[in-house]
Amino acid sequence: MRETTLCFPMREGRDGETEVLLIEKRRGLGEGWYNGPGGKLEAGETPRECAVRETHEEVGLEVEPSALEKAGELTFLLDGEGHTFCHVYRTRSVAGEPTASEEAYPEWVAIDEVPYEQMWDDDHLWLPGVLEGETVVGKFRFEGGQPLDEAEFVGHDLEWGVSFAADRK
Repeated sequence: MRETTLCFPMREGRDGETEVLLIEKRRGLGEGWYNGPGGKLEAGETPRECAVRETHEEVGLEVEPSALEKAGELTFLLDGEGHTFCHVYRTRSVAGEPTASEEAYPEWVAIDEVPYEQMWDDDHLWLPGVLEGETVVGKFRFEGGQPLDEAEFVGHDLEWGVSFAADRK
């Protein structure tokens, strides 16, 4: 099972509403959909290091590992087999201005305007809680073969209010 991260930088917008930085994927799994910056862990890399690296590579923002708050652990099953394990982080502390890359087009979005209809089928089940400060462990089931973004979402289990140990991967 591949191990990945997602990072959701957040800020107070001009009108006082909380905004989240989303990316429109320009290539790869989920191309054309919105999500947070993130990607696969490299050999020897911790999930926090991956979230920091991917956020910088995809949108040019600097994030201190200690500024990342663990918000979730998500397991994705495809046809009954483990496909992806994802560490979810959020932060309100970033440096720089987001810039587009070959992989991603960044956009600050008010949390009540997140385009769930242009995201993975499961995102509307867990992301609103994460953006409101909750923690979650989730398992999501897809069927229909490869690739995952063409499979059908068929079920889920969620556990809210989970406490993550400080050094837990």
